Amino acid sequence: MTIIPPYLKPGDTIGIVCPSGYMPAEKYQTCIKTLTGWGFKVIIGNTPGHQFHYFSGTDDERLADLQHMMDDKNINAIFCARGGYGMGRIIDRLNFKKFKQHPKWIIGFSDITVLHSHLYTNYKIAALHAPMAAAFNDGEFTNPYILSLHDVLLGRNAHYNTEGNILNQPGKTSGILVGGNLSLLTHLIGTTSDLNTKNKILFIEDVGEYIYNVDRMMYQLKRNGKLDNLKGLIVGKFTEMKDTNIPFGQTTEEVIKDLVKEYDYPVCFDFPVSHEKENFPLKTGVKYKLNVSATSVELKES
Repeated sequence: MTIIPPYLKPGDTIGIVCPSGYMPAEKYQTCIKTLTGWGFKVIIGNTPGHQFHYFSGTDDERLADLQHMMDDKNINAIFCARGGYGMGRIIDRLNFKKFKQHPKWIIGFSDITVLHSHLYTNYKIAALHAPMAAAFNDGEFTNPYILSLHDVLLGRNAHYNTEGNILNQPGKTSGILVGGNLSLLTHLIGTTSDLNTKNKILFIEDVGEYIYNVDRMMYQLKRNGKLDNLKGLIVGKFTEMKDTNIPFGQTTEEVIKDLVKEYDYPVCFDFPVSHEKENFPLKTGVKYKLNVSATSVELKES
């Protein structure tokens, strides 16, 4: 059984950290104002606004900041301000002893996929794949994706209805939802954070990759057996994709469709989970129902 961290209530404290890449202070101010406007207290760690080359601190500094937030009983949830790169450098040094006794929601996506996957694989603790601090900027703090994050934090069950796609493979299913950034999921294969996808609904998304590299990563999942026994596949948005001088000859979606068309489980494309503003919060390790047709997709927490 998955361990579900306690949901939040007004007055609870959210700790903000940058366990991976650097984020300047001005980029997360709107996020802080929004969280406090929702009635939460906010504590800023040592890494947001701090810089060490590409990162928000040395490995030791980022490790210490995240460890403190995980261990502090007065902090009710951990909000990762950004992803980037760096979680894989510190994940094996984190101590989960206190966190297992007092689990809390860890919010983020992209590079935070490493932490989410590690939590579920090793401790069966749910996490929240959701918008991070930059998503609140430019007036977007009232969009439906950010407001959905508020609802999820308060414990309201997720229920998303989206448009269909001509590439969809129709069907109905239910299962534990796992996944995240495709590059990180393939990076984790063979490690202690690797996901067991058997009988799971898998979701994937990515940004800024070459189309041929998506093809390579999907083949890695397939050859590793991770696509064989899924309950369903949710293909999110693949944004800012690049092609080579000699075109690959397919879109990213066509690449994925070719690789999964032999399977009989439902597959949906262009679901609103991504590096753009279209990024619904999804609980990893939690059971969902998925209903896919050519004209619509329903994803409902069960």
